Amino acid sequence: MINALLSLLVFQLLGEVLVRAMGVPIPGPVVGMLLLFGALKLRGRVPDTLHKVSEALLNNLSLLFVPAGVGVMVHLNLLRTGWWQLLVTVIVSTLITLVVTALTMQGLVSVQRCARGGQTDG
Repeated sequence: MINALLSLLVFQLLGEVLVRAMGVPIPGPVVGMLLLFGALKLRGRVPDTLHKVSEALLNNLSLLFVPAGVGVMVHLNLLRTGWWQLLVTVIVSTLITLVVTALTMQGLVSVQRCARGGQTDG
């Protein structure tokens, strides 16, 4: 179990080091996750211990949101004064996400149709 947790942390560290060395605007843990995915893909399977550790972390994921909740409570006065900027930001970013998701889906459906030779389902 310790080795599995250590491997997760090592891949996160590798991601952080790569991001800082290359200066790319991507979170280090995301790069580390992609490196872990590549390593597991090459290996062909997920080791049982890594699966158990990952499952335990995911089962307790809600605990990781406690610091964010505390941060909101600490900065409540700031939120009171800037609530409308936050609201506008959330609405605009949600709309952008919906549009990008819809366009991506259309593109994927189009590619899938072309790959099938123009066949349609149903």
